Amino acid sequence: MNNIQTVADLIKKSKYAVGFTGAGISVESGIPPFTGAGGLWNKYDPKFIELDFFYSDPEKSWQEMRKIFFNSMGTAKPNKAHIVLGSLEKQGLLKGIITQNIDGLHHAGGSKNVVEFHGTINTLLCIDCGMKYETSKTDLTAKIPRCACGGILKPDFVFYGEGINIDNFEKSEEMSAKADLVIITGTAGQVMPACYLPFTAKKNGAKIIEVNTTESSYTKQITDYYFQVKATEFFSELEKHI
Repeated sequence: MNNIQTVADLIKKSKYAVGFTGAGISVESGIPPFTGAGGLWNKYDPKFIELDFFYSDPEKSWQEMRKIFFNSMGTAKPNKAHIVLGSLEKQGLLKGIITQNIDGLHHAGGSKNVVEFHGTINTLLCIDCGMKYETSKTDLTAKIPRCACGGILKPDFVFYGEGINIDNFEKSEEMSAKADLVIITGTAGQVMPACYLPFTAKKNGAKIIEVNTTESSYTKQITDYYFQVKATEFFSELEKHI
């Protein structure tokens, strides 16, 4: 794999390396992407995670979410890419990860400093009192999962028509601005506002390493080293050179 040693050396020399990931990194864990070939939205109507729809028909929304998200993502396991990123952080070579994914696989792969830009399926939020629950400790078989206060529980990820959590947004911006190296993995760079983060890093002088099976909006604009391979293939090889 061309340039893999060069990239490994850059990572080892970096002072503030950050990972930036999207759906593509989890495809090899059996989680389909939302768009593109085999994407969820080619098979399902995404209206069930529109905020207005959820409020108007939470039972139907939960019926679809249970089938699409919790029955599949809930059983997925981290792959080699998640695990190597976790190892890089443990070695002090990666400061953290900004992920657009809601599947929780970076945590499962050993990463500690993870900003889940769009939230997570691993917690549920009461829309009345704001209480949070761990998904794994909640009965999801109920037609509408509810809080102890009686309020409806909503998955703690961003629905269509809902704003990004301000803390996640600000931390992502801060990490991107400080980064001297970004490893982009598995994202086409089309979902706003997350897609702007690598541009922030590049503007501040960061080296951009991209791992994508197809070219993205970053490839010809800001990418310094492009690896057109599967995430597991790249990170398995990178691990040998670190």
